[in-house]
Amino acid sequence: MAGRNQEELVQGGITHLGNQGTKYPFTYAPEVLESFDNKHPGRDYFVKFNCPEFTSLCPITGQPDFATIYISYIPDVKMVESKSLKLYLFSFRNHGDFHEDCMNIMMNDLIALMNPRYIEVWGKFTPRGGISIDPYCNWGRPGTKYEAIAEHRLMNHDLYPEKVDNR
Repeated sequence: MAGRNQEELVQGGITHLGNQGTKYPFTYAPEVLESFDNKHPGRDYFVKFNCPEFTSLCPITGQPDFATIYISYIPDVKMVESKSLKLYLFSFRNHGDFHEDCMNIMMNDLIALMNPRYIEVWGKFTPRGGISIDPYCNWGRPGTKYEAIAEHRLMNHDLYPEKVDNR
């Protein structure tokens, strides 16, 4: 991206996108997350990220855990910038936390960044010791229809789980 558009992004707080000198954090770094203005705040729509190369560490053994992370949200005024999200997810690489904690931490950080109408975070971890763990968490803005959507989606989550033959 060149010229005026790049300048507008930097002035709007987007510093990672297009930056050739990107530094990858090796410790948990929520401060790398950046947002930008939603150009369609009057419309409900989902934004979904599929992140198949997530890694974190077991807090007890220090062994690596691998997962695909799915993040879906209905934006309001702000949206998460994808390169900053990639850097943020990379910052978990040496972070020791249980799978369930990682998903809730991510959701909390994204809520703090964007204040979306609705968000869900789902981690599908590869098995260790013969067990895979797939934590799912969601949130809808309290006092709105999105709170009811969150309750409905949580209660109906994974009613038809996929056949697991690829992990």
